[in-house]
Amino acid sequence: MTSIRPEDLKHFVAALLQAAGMEAEKAGVTAEVLVEGEMIGRATHGVGLVPWYLSELSSGALAGTGSHEVIRDRGATFVWEGNCLPGAWLVTKGLDLAAERARQYGTASGAIRNAHHTCALAAYMRPLTDQGLVVRITASNPAAARMAPFGGTRPLLTPNPIAVGFPTSAHPIVVDVSCSITTTTMTQTLAGRGERYPGQWALTAAGQPTDDPREVTEHGGTLLPIGGTSKGYKGFGLAVIEDLMSQGLSGKGRANTPAGPLSQSIFLQVWDPDAFAGTDALVLQSDHLANACRENPPANPSRPVRIPGDQAAVLRERALTEGLQIPDETIATLNDEAKSRGLGILANH
Repeated sequence: MTSIRPEDLKHFVAALLQAAGMEAEKAGVTAEVLVEGEMIGRATHGVGLVPWYLSELSSGALAGTGSHEVIRDRGATFVWEGNCLPGAWLVTKGLDLAAERARQYGTASGAIRNAHHTCALAAYMRPLTDQGLVVRITASNPAAARMAPFGGTRPLLTPNPIAVGFPTSAHPIVVDVSCSITTTTMTQTLAGRGERYPGQWALTAAGQPTDDPREVTEHGGTLLPIGGTSKGYKGFGLAVIEDLMSQGLSGKGRANTPAGPLSQSIFLQVWDPDAFAGTDALVLQSDHLANACRENPPANPSRPVRIPGDQAAVLRERALTEGLQIPDETIATLNDEAKSRGLGILANH
């Protein structure tokens, strides 16, 4: 492992993306979100994705320049065409607008179609919750199929992550889950390493439970929804909701998107608690619930109960004070990319 200061890593990643053709603002925002993902423990959606992003920029699948198009704007709601621009930039811009509109209308919702990869959704929460706002994001990829409907065997849906953030008097409560037991990125990572899932998280193409991720990446198998083989109708139901929230409201979904390059559809929503019972009223409840969960007697005394967001907050603080621990092979790959573009390399601080 190599220890890197988060700010150094952000500057390095932004410079790499810029050198590959991404505009400065977009590169900076993308680097910010990727490094934030690393800081909160979402390494599968962190800087290890940069070589892929560089490849996507080179092929034109990821647009590094230009802007989104406003398809519809009714004040409290808006729809954008993302034009294959960086998902991190589009989501950040969309949330900024939704936060501004939520102050005016109480809540604001946006749908974005044809975005590139959105990174870890949990990485977007803190800037909104630090303003006392509530935020929700979901994303799906109608151009891909990873998970079968419950009871089926043919891939149809994607993991469709959902993230929701609530302010507290301390760090935010952040729930970030996929509708499938695991994610596409984790599946690809484990398959590439020749490793297995901790449990039977997938089905073979014949519909048999398996712990081998290569059944999904190489042999036509499918990810299992949350709930697995017995209660997977719950995760399947959630995936249907998020498919339609992101695709139906953006106007780009499975009905009109051919299989092929990444083309994410996004739905985001921001609420201003002051338009409801008030921010103080919300924080009273969020603090009470978080503390009540933490104080609940644990089944295993060595593993006290955590509220969603607790571990991310600890990891984030550690990264800020001690630096990020990045695998040496990731650093080596990033440095090779930098040298090929005439940039300086990352060094252990």
